[in-house]
Amino acid sequence: MSPTTLPAAGLEHGHVTFLGAGPGDPGLLTLRAVEALANADVLVAGHEVLDVVRTHARSGVAVVNTDSDPSADPSSGVSAGPTPGTGAPQLTVVDGASTTAGVPAVRDAAHLVMEAARGGRRVVRAVSGDPGLDAYAAEEMLACAAAGVPFEVVPGVAAAVGVPAYAGVPLRDAEGADVRFVDARTASERCWTEVGASDGTVVVSTTLDSVAAAAGELVSAGRKPDTPMTVTVAGTTTRQRTWTATLGTIAQTLKQAKVLPSPEGGRPVIAVVGERSAAAQREQLSWFESKPLFGWKVLVPRTKEQAASLSDQLRSYGAVPHEVPTIAVEPPRTPQQMERAVKGLVTGRYEWIAFTSVNAVKAVREKFEEYGLDARAFAGIKVAAVGEQTAKALIAFGVKPDLVPSGEQSAAGLLDDWPPYDPVFDPIDRVFLPRADIATETLVAGLIELGWEVDDVTAYRTVRASPPPAETREAIKGGGFDAVLFTSSSTVRNLVGIAGKPHNVTIIACIGPATAKTAEEHGLRVDVMAPEPSVHRLAEALADFGLRRRAAAVEAGDPVTRPSERRPGARRRRSTT
Repeated sequence: MSPTTLPAAGLEHGHVTFLGAGPGDPGLLTLRAVEALANADVLVAGHEVLDVVRTHARSGVAVVNTDSDPSADPSSGVSAGPTPGTGAPQLTVVDGASTTAGVPAVRDAAHLVMEAARGGRRVVRAVSGDPGLDAYAAEEMLACAAAGVPFEVVPGVAAAVGVPAYAGVPLRDAEGADVRFVDARTASERCWTEVGASDGTVVVSTTLDSVAAAAGELVSAGRKPDTPMTVTVAGTTTRQRTWTATLGTIAQTLKQAKVLPSPEGGRPVIAVVGERSAAAQREQLSWFESKPLFGWKVLVPRTKEQAASLSDQLRSYGAVPHEVPTIAVEPPRTPQQMERAVKGLVTGRYEWIAFTSVNAVKAVREKFEEYGLDARAFAGIKVAAVGEQTAKALIAFGVKPDLVPSGEQSAAGLLDDWPPYDPVFDPIDRVFLPRADIATETLVAGLIELGWEVDDVTAYRTVRASPPPAETREAIKGGGFDAVLFTSSSTVRNLVGIAGKPHNVTIIACIGPATAKTAEEHGLRVDVMAPEPSVHRLAEALADFGLRRRAAAVEAGDPVTRPSERRPGARRRRSTT
């Protein structure tokens, strides 16, 4: 990747924002943090923090990954030399590898941040948790202050507070127990003695392979071995996992869970210790890990644009959606019919225009832009839309639909609400219907039956998408996904065609009987069916399935596992990751 050179801005605008990205869940970013990210010219952060904040940064922001070591690629880097003719510093950034005047950014982030600010740029220095608890951030703030570089601090949710909340472990009870925070990596003997002598709750920041040692320190300092203890790894993310034990049994608990010894024993964890920490009530208070699809990798055979609201819904159930487009959209082979219809909109040929997909809205909008038209061309024309996303696409175009099905979001649902043609009240009897080349005739036949003339126009063609990356194909065939949502028969055929048949441990969820029949014809076992043909009801049905599956495991005394964890060899692979 070649470096990107940013021109210097006015010196008076240079500024640094030290921003807390929270413990891992992007939803925990504050409104102020999102605002600062949207205005940033330069974003400086480690890899895991970048995953949290990057989506809120504006297009074109220069991204510096402080975890990168540019020594492996001497051609890439960040330079802070003067911009020719200005005397102001020039910043060159390569995403994923960066240097400051030849010094790796991971070793001199403060210098990079200050030079960027001196060049007139708005710099966001994002750190995990809260900047006030990050020693390196404090050093960088002091360096900015000493150099006269203006800065501000945007607090974030500290891991020591946020992770226990997501683990279902309140830190204080009604009696207001004392709470102590300890960083085991830097704690002195005196610190352990003080917290060991108290009877309050202790929140320990440590690593997975150091948990037992921290527990031993507390026991040596006076805490009873039977004191309750919870340990949470990857807190606030869908990889979160929590173990409940005591100070005396935590080592054995982690060993039985087969997480130790492990190559990733250095992963940070938050441990909560204390009689009043509500560890004993975690089964009732574990709201996050008990979500119906917690940690499930769910394959959604749609583009990100089409799947936006569906993916959000799946995330609310604790799932990790993975969008894989199975179709690609192309212009019609003969555009003349579409061109005549769009011109007919302007000349008053139509009483109605009906959009049945986001792609149809996009196709008409592109034609409008080609002719220099905008939403005003819809004046005097009634507009119908099928589906929430289609209606949103129209509103974004500046057009509010006059008719959206009150019930089922389908052609049949639209026909249920569509008024019959009335020659007295309807001056024009024609409907413009821009659709895909493979659309069914249900809507056309229904409108004709209601007395309307229909111009059924091919606005776009749907073709099979290119195969997904090899890693995704292997996950599909090898059982790496916990579930797949099929929203039409074509998604079944196309997914199998471009990526192969999902593994038999994968839960198959279908939007209706026709889709289920196609799935069965391809040798798939259908586990879940939506009660009605709606993608959101399909997601609800999958969540209900996950909830029942979890409840059955708990009742039987079995561990709650994801479907993908039952595939052959999964236990062996999981124990080494």
